[in-house]
Amino acid sequence: MVSISPRTAGEAGRSYPDDLQDLLQAHGYKYRVDNQGVSGDTTADGLARIDNVIAEHPDLVILEFGGNDGLRGIPVDATRKNLEAMISRIQEAKIPLVLLGITLPPNYGPDYVKPFTAMFPSLARQFKIPALPFLLEHVYQHPDLMQPDGIHPNGEGNKVVAQDVYKLIAPLLTK
Repeated sequence: MVSISPRTAGEAGRSYPDDLQDLLQAHGYKYRVDNQGVSGDTTADGLARIDNVIAEHPDLVILEFGGNDGLRGIPVDATRKNLEAMISRIQEAKIPLVLLGITLPPNYGPDYVKPFTAMFPSLARQFKIPALPFLLEHVYQHPDLMQPDGIHPNGEGNKVVAQDVYKLIAPLLTK
């Protein structure tokens, strides 16, 4: 989960939110990207922390959850309910948001992967929010842009992901 607020500080690092911060700055936006993601978190963990994000009153929330749920085989319905609750709470707080989706390796089987992958565009339609159905669309088939685990982008891959996220959120921001 990433929130975007008026910029007060920040230094670039190597994650896609850090690269997103650099892109925003390079394009004249004065926002601070606050990466509130925690490695390994599930949607249940995100839901437990959603009030902390809302309390900061960010100008935009980038909601990116579900991958760890999928990798752990958590039922799609449970993941969806947690995402619905987070989206509802953010919208009730009148905070704009975008949804970043993910898919799973094919070895999880089509009976699980298909509904899991379809969940993100479905939620975007249901809640009328902008979304990227698959966050890693432009990097996952490029080994030179992925870490050896084949699941996470490397430094160069994160730059590509940040560019995709930037294209999604730029229309929602003001200079």
